[in-house]
Amino acid sequence: MRVETRSFSFLTSAKSLLARTLRAGLPSVALLILFSSFVCSPAHADVGVVLNESLDTSVARITGSGHSAVYFSRICPDGPVKLRLCAAAENGSVMSNYTTLGEDQPFEWNVVPLNIYLYGVEDPAQQPVYGSEKIKRALEERYRENYLTGYCEGKICRTGNGSEWREMVGATLERSIYIFIVATTIEQDQELIAKFNSLPNENHFNGATRNCADFTRRVINSYFPRAVSPDYINDFGMTSPKAVARSFSRYAQRHPESEYRALHYAQLPGRIKRSTEARAGTEQLYHSKKLLVPMLIFADHELPFVAASYLLTGRFNPEHESEEHPTVEITDAGHQIDLAKAVGDEERVKELETIRRDRRADVVGTSNEWNDYKNAFSMVVEEAIRSEIIPNRKYLDRFYRRLEGAGTLAIDSNGASTMEVANQVETIHVGLSADNIVAPGSDAELSYVLMLTRIGRVLKSPKHSRETMIEFRKDWALLQTARIKIIDVDSTAPLPGIAMRTGVAAGIGKN
Repeated sequence: MRVETRSFSFLTSAKSLLARTLRAGLPSVALLILFSSFVCSPAHADVGVVLNESLDTSVARITGSGHSAVYFSRICPDGPVKLRLCAAAENGSVMSNYTTLGEDQPFEWNVVPLNIYLYGVEDPAQQPVYGSEKIKRALEERYRENYLTGYCEGKICRTGNGSEWREMVGATLERSIYIFIVATTIEQDQELIAKFNSLPNENHFNGATRNCADFTRRVINSYFPRAVSPDYINDFGMTSPKAVARSFSRYAQRHPESEYRALHYAQLPGRIKRSTEARAGTEQLYHSKKLLVPMLIFADHELPFVAASYLLTGRFNPEHESEEHPTVEITDAGHQIDLAKAVGDEERVKELETIRRDRRADVVGTSNEWNDYKNAFSMVVEEAIRSEIIPNRKYLDRFYRRLEGAGTLAIDSNGASTMEVANQVETIHVGLSADNIVAPGSDAELSYVLMLTRIGRVLKSPKHSRETMIEFRKDWALLQTARIKIIDVDSTAPLPGIAMRTGVAAGIGKN
């Protein structure tokens, strides 16, 4: 499975527009020159800049800088420190470096399968439906046992929280992620593989000149020289993850042939503190009260420069970028609109703007659609209360904590999560992964309350930590499947036998 399927051909549409232009008697030298650059190129895959939101830990509490890494669609791990071309069934990887990976050798970088990086499991269908420290730790240990044999045998690597290989397992459990993607050729990928497999993989990390963003800049510029650049003014002489993402997105938009798109992977709802938007240096000073007050006291004369620098040159909104360019089709439509405007084809402009608006709504949703789901969810919760499945609305706010307090977590060999909840009568099993939560053997009532909790959290989330409409529709379908199992969909009355089992979910954590 690819991260995102290319569904719209810019080349085909450019040919169509050119033909229409010539038929209309409006030949354009500029258009012809532009068209000549769209000649068929060798088969390609993708490379992308990964921008992770900031965690409320360590130095990030002050800088808010987040983290930077590199995504490949056609390069896969041959172990954590060697690269190879992916096989047909594989869907890429993420390569990153940290202050210290904590492994038995001081490696500069590790590479992990894409789904391991995002979800902690190989198959996205096995990803957990909510995130917690307990689940993430279990997925980390599974990864260590399956992938790091011979690299992580020492005590510090196996048990130390500071071993940052852990950050590369199930990253969406603890933060939201953006990936800014362009196309590559197989020759470029092979050259990158040969280069990094031959170079020493030794850690020389320092925050000022060899940080994670500098590493990403080096990798991306190996593909596209000078595509990524630092913003020394707004980042006070350093390279920040956000500057890398901003410069790369601008490079991609200047090259219509790049098949640019920006993907958003939201942090899972759950018990882990929400991540915050990654910021550049002047942006953090501009927004952070913790830093603004000291500057007012000790460096008030610098404030106008900081504000002006950020407002004029430092602004970049990853969430807005992912809404404007969520697919190749939508990005290409934007380029075609520019071409149509250049030749005065207003009919084509309107047609393309309608396509772009509709396709964008399919991916990210509209305000009206999100509000419709909120209203529908409110009615579903009221139904669950009347059916005595949950005692009240506030119960969902603490359900994850109650479930983990009462249950025992298990991770199977495929990475699927389950919870066992024992009471005085029986032990109840409930699936915690997307493909087992409503499967046979998963308690129907607990599954339903889990999905109610997840959807309630998603609908309350700000945009930067809310999943796409495509993903939310999958959640809603799971909720409906779980609902049908325990509630008569033709009335608000509970199904026969539900009254006898009232309290299986609502009773968790009451004693």
